[in-house]
Amino acid sequence: MYKFSKFKSFLFLLFFVPIIAFSQQITGTVTDGTNGLPLAGANVIIKGTSTGTTTDFDGNFSITVNNFPVTLVFSSLGFNTLEERVTQSGVVNVTLEESATALNEIVITGLASSTKRSNAANAVASVSAEDLTGITVQSGLDAALYGKFNGAEIKANSGAPGGGISMRLRGVTSIFGDQQPLFIVDGVYVDNSTIGLGNNIVSEAAGGGNPSTNQDDASNRIADIDPEDIESVEILKGASAAAIYGSRAAGGVVLITTKRGKQGKAKVSFSQVLGLRSPTQLLGLRDYTQAQITALGGPSNPTLRDYEAEIFDHTRVSSTTRFSSSGANEKSDYFFGITHRDEPGLVDNTGYTKSSVRLNIGQKFNDWLDLYVTSNYINSESDRGFFNNGNANRTVGYAMAFTYPWEDLSPIDDGVYPQGGAGSNVLETIAITTNREEVNRFIGSAKTNVKLLTTDNNRLKLVLEGGFDQYTLRTTSIFPKALSYFRDPSSLGGVSISGTTVNSNYNLSAFLVHNLDLDNGLSFTSQVGSFFQNFDRNTVITIATGLNGSQTNLGQSTNVSTQQVIQPQKDTGFFFQEEINYEDKIIGTFGIRGDKSTNNGDANKMYYYPKANIAVNLHEFDFWNVDAISYIKPRIAYGEAGRFPNFNDRFSLMNAQFIGNSSGLSPANLRGNPNIEPERQQELEYGLDFGLFDRRLNFEVSFYNKKIDDLLIQSQFPTSSGFTTLVVNGGELENKGVELGLNANVMEKEDFSWTASLKWWKNKSEVTRLDVPSFTTGGFAASLGTFLIQEGKSATQIVGTYDSTAYTAQEIAERDPEGDGFFVYGNAEPDFQMSWFNQISYKNFDFTFLWHWKKGGDNINLTTLLYDLAGTTWDYNDMGLDPSGTLSNGAYRASQAFVNPDPVIEDAGYLKLREIGLFYTLPDGLIKYADMIKVGISGRNLINIFDYNSYDPEVSNFGNNVLANNVEVTPYPTSKFINFHLNVNF
Repeated sequence: MYKFSKFKSFLFLLFFVPIIAFSQQITGTVTDGTNGLPLAGANVIIKGTSTGTTTDFDGNFSITVNNFPVTLVFSSLGFNTLEERVTQSGVVNVTLEESATALNEIVITGLASSTKRSNAANAVASVSAEDLTGITVQSGLDAALYGKFNGAEIKANSGAPGGGISMRLRGVTSIFGDQQPLFIVDGVYVDNSTIGLGNNIVSEAAGGGNPSTNQDDASNRIADIDPEDIESVEILKGASAAAIYGSRAAGGVVLITTKRGKQGKAKVSFSQVLGLRSPTQLLGLRDYTQAQITALGGPSNPTLRDYEAEIFDHTRVSSTTRFSSSGANEKSDYFFGITHRDEPGLVDNTGYTKSSVRLNIGQKFNDWLDLYVTSNYINSESDRGFFNNGNANRTVGYAMAFTYPWEDLSPIDDGVYPQGGAGSNVLETIAITTNREEVNRFIGSAKTNVKLLTTDNNRLKLVLEGGFDQYTLRTTSIFPKALSYFRDPSSLGGVSISGTTVNSNYNLSAFLVHNLDLDNGLSFTSQVGSFFQNFDRNTVITIATGLNGSQTNLGQSTNVSTQQVIQPQKDTGFFFQEEINYEDKIIGTFGIRGDKSTNNGDANKMYYYPKANIAVNLHEFDFWNVDAISYIKPRIAYGEAGRFPNFNDRFSLMNAQFIGNSSGLSPANLRGNPNIEPERQQELEYGLDFGLFDRRLNFEVSFYNKKIDDLLIQSQFPTSSGFTTLVVNGGELENKGVELGLNANVMEKEDFSWTASLKWWKNKSEVTRLDVPSFTTGGFAASLGTFLIQEGKSATQIVGTYDSTAYTAQEIAERDPEGDGFFVYGNAEPDFQMSWFNQISYKNFDFTFLWHWKKGGDNINLTTLLYDLAGTTWDYNDMGLDPSGTLSNGAYRASQAFVNPDPVIEDAGYLKLREIGLFYTLPDGLIKYADMIKVGISGRNLINIFDYNSYDPEVSNFGNNVLANNVEVTPYPTSKFINFHLNVNF
């Protein structure tokens, strides 16, 4: 026993004494420079190695060092990185200062990797939680993004509560394809479809020249996401950054990361917001003379009734209640949040309610295995009213155009409404019709990191990730038999429409990520992996007509018809990327993604999307000695991305037939193309980032050239085949643009700070190749304004017919050189956009505001035209439009109707105060158990300056069809908001 003890002592001296002699401890504390509190979860790494640790709950750390001197690198998200040279063991206490710039933000560079913004070669836009909802409460993610990053055109489709936006990143990226970006929430490919309610049978909107059935003012599903849950949003605007997402990234990618618990004291938060919603502006009544009233069939000396004010001029009270709890320790973290939002609309019987519950849980089992799980349940209900186009004069806006203010539309004693001169009664439509969307949705994800190898210079991990997005959308439209226009026995006799969409998406991926650090300053990050994605959407719409009395049940009807659309899709592929970093001085990346999909003509063919970029931090080199320039980074990036063909493009569609008491099929107009391929996008981006005066001023300049080849085009097909159209890859489109950004720390004092940012961007598109004859698309007809897709011209040019007798032959030759019968009247692309953000803090007060300026960009304003044709336009009697000075504005526009669309193609530019907020944080200790109490007042869209002759230039009759998102037909008016806030942290 004694000999065994001596042997253990010998082993101890042999193995541990050298370690004690050559391995020494450095301990210390990391604190927050703003408030002096310990900073938990900060990283402490020996520079040039992978050896490191993180601080505990009290900001303490301990790290073992074999040799001195060493440089310790201290970093934490949102703080400036600090390097400390240490020559001997002992205590090292450091303080990290909050970052005045976004250079230390982490941005996505691969499917399983990220890097500091200061090393990124792409202009990746980031929007933080504070930027999203820190100023004012937001109805949805759509409104929260307005004006907060450059390179985007975002437009609300209407003012109806509950969402509905169009988002275009860096210009037009398709003609017939979906141009919306790909949305990914915590690794889940979330669906953002817009699904109509089937109301065309009543509105007859698709019977007026444009067969689009997307005229129901439906919301799009990204509106389901609660912006209060979001920690950050990153926008990959072009292919040079989005190539890692391959064939789904032609419209760009929006990466959403939701909140998780942070180390420190467990946090409980409660907020309550009460809001006042009112119309942005009202248009008013025409200033009628008695002669004009008589000419329109009105009585003598009538009492004029302002139906616009009765329907829209309301102040509605909304409420948003939010509760959240979060916390973390060294092994686990959690975040729980619940939000309930109730937003009544301006119009009676319209509004939006949503409840969202989120639970995110992370667990670190040991040094080599962790798991992070997110879950989100959403329930919402949106009553959207009956607006937009309607060729039967039945939608509210359309009927209002033809409703005269001397009419009495109120119900008589028995509650029956008169029909009204428009053919429908707007008060009746609002009172007894229903157009409702109900959503139940679950979004969840799980991600695990398995560290397979960890040494001083090598790290290898396996990343497994899965996501699931499933929702059921139920749409209900009820047009009772009691409606005045259904009383005729020859009418539809009442309509009840029930729609159900079940959408199920899931995605799986597995990646290996390897990090290699060499002694010469080079480090390599390699990743390779594969993925599988499954998308399945099934929509069934059942329409019942001839309702039985007051019944609205589908079975209580004379006729029932059903439409079903099933859209399955499966994608699979791989991804590889290599990032090389030389001491944060030169950073280069190259990679490739391969995709194949059941939507392609050949479902087994792989399509490849490469990327490569390089960034050089010149200020990191020893030769840089320009003190005024804090940092400077030239960068260049190239990437390719794509867009899958639409589900129907490869198949020949069939129509159901009923002949001779037998059911069958007949060919539809579209011939399937078994050789159809994805659209392909190539983008070259180059730019320069630099900071001045110790990073007080920070500039970002980006230029891009984006080419979209193999455009999906509908071409004519010989009718002798039984078909009329065929989708082909038949064109090329180019976008060129510039994006400028300035972030400024204007002033920083003990009790006062002022930061500001300025963003400016523009884009120009051109159809550089077209393999089919020029064609028109969007709008309703060339006589009302439409797009002309023409080689050598802008993809967003607006053309129309003209009266050849009103122009000389020379004028026609100049304005219509092709002789196709069209003049160019405008362009939907803005001249430029700019936003200006300011945040000012003085002691306990915070004042923040955001201006957004859109210069140029034209709309096709058919609302005004309809009012002109009825003689009811608010500015009908004004003068100034008629070149001859003879006709009033309304009379002149009406005289040009269906011949010359120029008077209704209007400048849709604006200047808007998007957000403004003033908050006061109460002194500490005022309430015993509260850590922080903040009260405030905020507003959205309180100032709106534009010359556009309608409610708001942000409008789209065709929903999120982004190419034609500038056509207006009697929309739901937009709103402005004033909100009162109470936020409490416990």
